Amino acid sequence: MHKTPAAIFGLATACLIGTLSSAGAASPEDRYIATRDTAIAKVSKLYDEKSDQPAAEKAEASLRADLLAQMKTIVGDASRKGYVPATLSLLSFYKGDDTFGAIDGLRFESLLGENGEKAGRSGANGKYVEPKAFVIVTTQPMFERWLRTHEEWWNDKNKNLAGKFAAALKDETFYTTTLPNGSAMVSFGTLPIAKPANASFAYAMLGARTQSDIPNAADEVYVAALANGKAYVASSTIKPKVQVPACIAIRKSYDKKAEKAADDLQFNRIDREAYDKLGDFRQQGEDAYKKCFNERAAQQPSFVEATKQAQTLLAAAMGN
Repeated sequence: MHKTPAAIFGLATACLIGTLSSAGAASPEDRYIATRDTAIAKVSKLYDEKSDQPAAEKAEASLRADLLAQMKTIVGDASRKGYVPATLSLLSFYKGDDTFGAIDGLRFESLLGENGEKAGRSGANGKYVEPKAFVIVTTQPMFERWLRTHEEWWNDKNKNLAGKFAAALKDETFYTTTLPNGSAMVSFGTLPIAKPANASFAYAMLGARTQSDIPNAADEVYVAALANGKAYVASSTIKPKVQVPACIAIRKSYDKKAEKAADDLQFNRIDREAYDKLGDFRQQGEDAYKKCFNERAAQQPSFVEATKQAQTLLAAAMGN
């Protein structure tokens, strides 16, 4: 059948509109981000109003279920041996919570606690057992989106994306934010793990959690990897803890100097000017402790064991 110029023009226009619509279609990641931002705005408003707590909790549960389903489609990786089924890695949609702002992905919690007990809350007495390990899995595009909202972390040396990935996965603040538990993560240094064959990047470190001073021992390992278009992040408690008695003794000696200086000032044995000239003994002690630990930790048998546990954790995180 012969088509008129008008018909040809109409067909071409329809094809062009269809092409533009396909090109402009939102990706699964775009849809997730839009849904997430709407959820955060809605839930934060409900909690801020404080007029109907049950309504806020109900809305959050419904929105969380939708986002979890979307994230499972994006990540395509919703199970881990020895871990409970995946949940959304965002622990809170409320901007006022200290757990707000974690990276978007799937979160897995180990079935067992550090002493081999079943993790979670016991129905018998309400006792809660903290999971021994946590795993976060996301895609590198989702990781990149998250990094863009945390540009204050980066300096001119990390303008390239690969550098940002590596910098984030070595940063204490990243783990505090991504695996929040109410305390800050403190790094005790790198662990010499072997990079898995399919990974473009892998990293492990000793760590501990604190709300004040640096602890006297590292009792956790943190691992991360980039592989097959995904980012893997995990943490686990370890036994035995890694500690260096000689380093603890050094810090204690500075603490004693700090206590003596404070007493001398209080009882007028020295004046404020003399006290200030002494400097911050506790900070000096912490610095000396960290230097000592970095120099001597690798000589401890517990350090070797921690490295093995980190390697095992990374394999589990990557589903190997």
